[in-house]
Amino acid sequence: MGNMVRMISQDGGAFCMAVDSTDMAAQAEQYHRTSAVMTAALGRLLTAASMMGNLLKGEKDTVTLRLAGDGPAEAMIAVADSRGNVKAYTGNPVVELPLNQYGKLDVSGAVGKTGTLTVIKDLGMKEPYIGQTPIVSGEIAEDITNYFAASEQTPTVCALGVLVNPDLTVQAAGGFLVQLLPGAEEGIIDRLEKNIEAMPPVSRMIADGVTPEEICRRALDRFSPELLDEQRAVYRCDCSRERVERALRSLGNEELEQMAQEQEITQVECHFCDKKYRFTREEIRKLANQK
Repeated sequence: MGNMVRMISQDGGAFCMAVDSTDMAAQAEQYHRTSAVMTAALGRLLTAASMMGNLLKGEKDTVTLRLAGDGPAEAMIAVADSRGNVKAYTGNPVVELPLNQYGKLDVSGAVGKTGTLTVIKDLGMKEPYIGQTPIVSGEIAEDITNYFAASEQTPTVCALGVLVNPDLTVQAAGGFLVQLLPGAEEGIIDRLEKNIEAMPPVSRMIADGVTPEEICRRALDRFSPELLDEQRAVYRCDCSRERVERALRSLGNEELEQMAQEQEITQVECHFCDKKYRFTREEIRKLANQK
């Protein structure tokens, strides 16, 4: 069974997808060595990106979420492909804050309550689709819900959660999206809201062994949900030396020559997986001479 599941109500009026993103959030924590609240924040954002990526239709389509608030987390970015594979990074991986009034990690305090959520969809067209909405809470799930309502006019409920162990490892992470589809019958919203209100926090369900399919069935209870598909999504960085070389060439010959003069070794580090690429002075000059 995959860790991402999509289901639809029998009448075609409601759609739900859910993901167990524990492994993805854990990989992000290992790469970026995040503090507890930043593990929760980045884990929520990459979970949302993974699901939104899986909503894309084209095999090579991608979606990028950039959450830039006025909190100490600075900007966070998550990029996902159409299979839900995701990579992410944050401008400030270590933020230390007291627990919030509910005794939980203060994700909103880290992100901030003023700023923007930018969604960039690369659908293989000449220009990407870009949607931008203001941050409404900094809790991320509410910000995703607001984006769908404001930019895509799609009534959506988003739930995201990450449980962090005392040793800073990830105990559980996951999320789900519930959306109304065109032609949905009146009264369906009330029934969906009651279902969702009766559900425990998504991270707690994941920690208790509830599967993504079971989460979807709970959200669509009394709607005779039918399984659309399931698949495996992972944290995956697609960086390569060739990509880094293209990025360096884009700097231009003058800047590359200056780099070669100033340092014997040029090191480029991938933001998403911390992999380091080293180039000698001769290799930098060779890139500068390539057409």
